[in-house]
Amino acid sequence: MVELSAVLADLAAESEELDHVVAGLSDERWALDTPAAGWTIAHQIAHLAWTDEQALLAASKPDVFLGELERVAAEADPTALVDDAAAAGARRAPAELLDAWRQGRGELGDALASVPDGTKVPWFGPPMSAASMATARIMETWAHGQDVRDALGVTRAPTARLRHVAHIGVRTRDFAYAVNGMPAPAEPFRIELTAPDGDTWTWGPPDAPQRVTGDALEFCLLVTQRRHRDDTTLTAVGTDADTWLGIAQAFAGPPGGGRKASSGERGPFQ
Repeated sequence: MVELSAVLADLAAESEELDHVVAGLSDERWALDTPAAGWTIAHQIAHLAWTDEQALLAASKPDVFLGELERVAAEADPTALVDDAAAAGARRAPAELLDAWRQGRGELGDALASVPDGTKVPWFGPPMSAASMATARIMETWAHGQDVRDALGVTRAPTARLRHVAHIGVRTRDFAYAVNGMPAPAEPFRIELTAPDGDTWTWGPPDAPQRVTGDALEFCLLVTQRRHRDDTTLTAVGTDADTWLGIAQAFAGPPGGGRKASSGERGPFQ
């Protein structure tokens, strides 16, 4: 198992890298549209700040968070809640928003580090350990950071932190089937990905007949729906594995719309 301190260090590094991208932007560039319809760069950072705030509440005051969760479930459309929170944050001055994100993510790191071993933190989905919560925050920071960089035309060098994103992508296989109204395969898949340093990351039994192989960065872009499958070189062996690559979704919520292929076409499930 990965030590919580190591995951928190990776979360801090992922956040700091994105911070460097947005910190020097003019107010006009904060208002640039990103590939997420209706979301500017400010919306992306506001969403991260809001989600960190919710995670902080869940980690430090779980009873209060659960009360809020019951209220939200009874009164709000989850998708609208996320959009409304991002819109509210995006209306703040960029400097104020950036300061709020910095403060919130720092407090969240401290709170997660203080969660007792074996304690599950409540969330909008299933409760999770502090390490799993930190891993999820890495995934979301990385994914929304991709939206920001795409808006700016910035390319980033992949790092070993991608393993966290890939791991969630693999672990959410059955969830992706479920939200698309499809039964999940009974057997595990074999996943083999080439890491940024040339190493190979693997999941699943070596002899599994259903297999996915390829570049780790491309896999992470696919499972976070930041790239269309047709714009990757990922390979699927087996009908089930092939289907999964068309619906893979590492994030919670209803099926995502995904990105259009460079040809302008969408896949059968995106």
